[in-house]
Amino acid sequence: MSADPGRATALCRIDVPGRAEEVDVAARGKDRQTREQRERARAYQARLELHERQGRRRTRDNLIGLVVGLVVIAGAVGVQTAYFVAGPGAPEPSPSPTEAPATPVPTEIPAPLPSESSTP
Repeated sequence: MSADPGRATALCRIDVPGRAEEVDVAARGKDRQTREQRERARAYQARLELHERQGRRRTRDNLIGLVVGLVVIAGAVGVQTAYFVAGPGAPEPSPSPTEAPATPVPTEIPAPLPSESSTP
């Protein structure tokens, strides 16, 4: 075991049945710290990947929603057009009275009647 010259090392004896060893307590603390750092880095990477997946899913869902909405609107316009042009909503054709094309007849304007006036 190599220890830093300026640091005192503490050894801990671990007696487990079938196994006895001495472990540097400072090294064990570093191992724990390294393990915790690896776990934090793994959790951070998992959060980043989740965030990216959610963004892609939202974009895909928005696109699907837009396409479905446009299809529904186009279908509604098509159905209404068909209903009012060819279906029961279409106006019934009715015969309109046909007038013979007549040439305008000049109307006579009656001559003004002489009025009784006191002028000779």
